[in-house]
Amino acid sequence: MQENQLFEYAVIRIVPRVEREEFLNVGVILYCPKQKFLKVKYHLDKKRIEHFCSELDIHELQEHLKTFELISSGSKDAGPIAKLSIAERFRWLTATRSTIVQTSKVHPGFCTDAEETLNKLFNQLVL
Repeated sequence: MQENQLFEYAVIRIVPRVEREEFLNVGVILYCPKQKFLKVKYHLDKKRIEHFCSELDIHELQEHLKTFELISSGSKDAGPIAKLSIAERFRWLTATRSTIVQTSKVHPGFCTDAEETLNKLFNQLVL
C-alpha cells in the first residue's frame, strides 16, 4: 500500500471584471513535492465563457493558460520562470494577481497518486 503524501492545489479562474469578483473555474494546478509533480490541467468552454462575458478574447485566454502549462512543465519555451525549481514555479503560478486569469488560494490535501488526484479535482471543480 502506498503512503499518503502531501499535495497542494489551486483552482485557475477566469475573472473578466476584477471589480465584480465574478469568476469561472477553468483549471487546476497541483503540486506534490514527494512525487516531484507539478501539472496544470484546464478546459475552456467557449459557449459558457461567451455567455459569462462576451468581450473576452478566447484565443488570448488560451495563450495565457498554455503559458501556465508550459511553466508548470519547465518547458524551455516558457522563459526564465520555467527554469525555477518545481516549488518556486508552483508559488509563482499561484501568486495573487489582479488580472483576468487568477488562481484561488492554495489548498492542501493528501494523495497516493498525484495525477489521479489532479484528474479528480479537475472533474469536481471545473467540468
